[in-house]
Order: sequence, then structure tokens, then C-alpha cells
Amino acid sequence: MKKTLLYNAVIVNPGTNSFVLPKGALLMEGDRIADYGDSEELVERYRRVPAVDCRGRVLMPGLVNAHMHLYSTFACGLGCEPAHNFPEILKKLWWKLDRALSLEDVYYSALIPLYRGIVSGTTTIIDHHASPHAIEGSLDVLADACSQAGIRACLCYETSDRDGEAIRDAGLSENVRFVRRCIESGGEMLRGLLGLHASMTLSDETLARTAAYVRELGIGVHVHAAEDVSDQEDSLSKYGKRVIERFADAGLLGPGTILGHCIHVSEGERAILRESGTFVAHNPESNMNNAVGCADVVGMMAEGIHVGLGTDGMTSDMRMEARVAMLLQRHHRGDPTVGFGEAVAMLVEENARLASSLFGVPLGVIERGAKADLIVVEHHPFTPISVGNWYGHFLFGVQPSRVTHMWVDGEPVMVEQRVLTLSAERMSAEAMGLSGKTWERFGGMPD
Repeated sequence: MKKTLLYNAVIVNPGTNSFVLPKGALLMEGDRIADYGDSEELVERYRRVPAVDCRGRVLMPGLVNAHMHLYSTFACGLGCEPAHNFPEILKKLWWKLDRALSLEDVYYSALIPLYRGIVSGTTTIIDHHASPHAIEGSLDVLADACSQAGIRACLCYETSDRDGEAIRDAGLSENVRFVRRCIESGGEMLRGLLGLHASMTLSDETLARTAAYVRELGIGVHVHAAEDVSDQEDSLSKYGKRVIERFADAGLLGPGTILGHCIHVSEGERAILRESGTFVAHNPESNMNNAVGCADVVGMMAEGIHVGLGTDGMTSDMRMEARVAMLLQRHHRGDPTVGFGEAVAMLVEENARLASSLFGVPLGVIERGAKADLIVVEHHPFTPISVGNWYGHFLFGVQPSRVTHMWVDGEPVMVEQRVLTLSAERMSAEAMGLSGKTWERFGGMPD
């Protein structure tokens, strides 16, 4: 079995059993972490093992993106009619773009943010996909892109009633087919969830049919919830209940379910989230961009709700998303004492717990037997670093520094800032050849 020793590193292990080894080393054996400890001691113990000198840089677990839209890539530079509120943003931009995508578009629009995720330290993506005129096989295409990139991925298709029953049925079928494929394969690099768009585009029939598969397959759903106040208004007017209540009544909530956003939720809904163990994915950059409000993640976490961090397709950089999360909470509350611990905990603790649960293996931790999903970051600590102040080093040292190395499942993905699995130039050229036609289907090129 292949072994690699990473030595001369500042090893940081986040989470409940956190530790910092200022002069540490770590042994990878196959796809697992086999040993770690003092660098001098392990270099002597494993002197015949191929070794990588981390040169005093930070070695830590790879990062997880808990809510991503890989399909959104071709929106870069795309012009559309002005949108003055969130429903208009959906109708004038996102729902037009996803209808314009082909399966080939899906593949190349995924490769680019996957590449960006690699260079910023993301080893696991939890994606939420939509391409209503290219549904069948779309999750396989995404899986192929993630496999090419060397990234661990949990995928789903965004089932919705907004394009009619036939497309709704195709979306649900794609989810179920892909989930069964993942269950049957038994691998640890690929997982599936049952994707749904949002309450405002989902009928009671669709929720009931999805809930039946939740029970049959033993998995959760991935759905947007109360991202904008319009979602709550729609649910109250049509069904006489709030969004979280509606999902709970349908049997969709639980530890395996991811709710994106949860900005406009009541105290009663928060109690449901806490009691059900449902995971909330906070997406601060997207929320600010869409002007939909600020989720009270500080309050939710204090109440025991599991809140993690995603990017909603706005970026692939989870380190920056954590820093923005901190700044947004402080700005929104007018309180410079909040958000610091919560922002990093969402990323390095809650996201890691979610990913470990979804994939059934230890992720996001440095411990013997855990998956070897690791990154080296060019942060050479210039002030004392310890368990007590590691979060500060993350936000103000690790965040602005370059990621130099990445291993996923023990396999090298990036070495000294050179991505081994993807070519930025080649995939960008391929995407350029496709995206113009996608824009024409969208409704015309920008001026």
C-alpha cells in the first residue's frame, strides 16, 4: 500500500479534539491517515517512506462546501434584464440560464469552479444542480467532472414544479436513479441526496412523492428554505403554514437533510430545526448579493441548530466565505464581539460533521483512520499559534495565503500550486466554445 510522509509542518486539527503541532509530521497510508506526531520522530520512524517537506507551512484537513451550484458558472459576464427583487432574479437570470444548459455545458461549467475550489482548499463539494432541458444523466456528468478533478462530491438534482409535470417527474427520477447508483456502488467518493428547489415551486404532491423516497432510500433532501421573504409569503398564502413547518409535516426534515439559507425563519421554525437535527447551510456572499437578508446564524448556533457554510455558486473559496460570514454578522448586529468563532466553526467543524455523516467516513479531521483529505497552506505562522488562537490564524493567516498542496483520498491533486487533475487553459477554452451558444439560448449576448 502506498505511503507518503508529510513532515516539517504546522499541523492544525480543528473540531472537538483540536490540537496544534508546531513541528509536526503525518503519514498517509493508502486513502487514510495512519500516523501523526513530532516531525523529527516520524522522519526517523519512516525514513524509507517517500516524503514531502511542508517547509513550515500549515497542514490541515481539506475544506467542505455545504451548498454549491456548479451549474452557475456560465453566468459570468452574462447580461440580463434588471431584477429588482429575489423572484425577479430567479426568473430573469437563473431559471433562464438553467433552461439553456446542455449536458456538455453541465460538464464544463462544473470543471471551472472545481478547479477554483482545488486552488482554494476545498476537497468536498455538496452540489445542488438544475438543467431542466438536460436532466437525464446530468448527475452522472457532474460525477464525471468531480472524478476528473479528483474531488469528493455529494450531488442532487433540483426537482421543481415550475417547468411542468414532465420536467418535475424527470428531475425526481434523476435523483432517485443517481442515489441508487451511489448506494449500489458503495464507494466513498460519491454520494447523492434528493434535490428540491424551494417551497414556492413545490406542490404537496411533489413533497409527498419525495418523502416516500426519503423513507425508502434512507437519505435526506437538499432544498432551499426561506431564502427570501417571498418563500414564506407563498407558503402561508397557499398552504396556511410556514416553510419549515410545511417541510416538517411532509416528513422531509432530519439529520440527513440540508436546508440552504433559512434567513426568514420564526422561533417556532427554529425549534423544529433544532429538534429534528436538520442541517442549515449559510451562504453569506450570495445572500448579500441578492439582498435577501442576513440569517441569524449566531442565534441559531447558540440554540443548538447545526449550521454550516456554503457558497451558493457565488464563489468556490470557502476560506473567504468564512471571513465574509464573520464580517456580515458583525455588520448586521452592529456588534464587533460576534461571528468570529461561529464563522470558522461552521466551516471546519459543522461542515466536517455533515460530510462525515453523508459519506460514512471520518472527514475534516486529523486522526488515525480518517480519510486523507488534506491541504497545505502557505501560512508560516509569524505569531504564536495554539488551540486557543487557531481560529484567528485561520481568518487572518490561512485565509489570505495560497494553498500549495492537496490530497483527496490519499491521492495528490495539487503539488506546489500545480493542479495535477485539470488544465485551466484547456477547460476554459472548451467552455468558451460552448458558452456563447448557451448565451444565445438564454436570450442574446450582452451589449
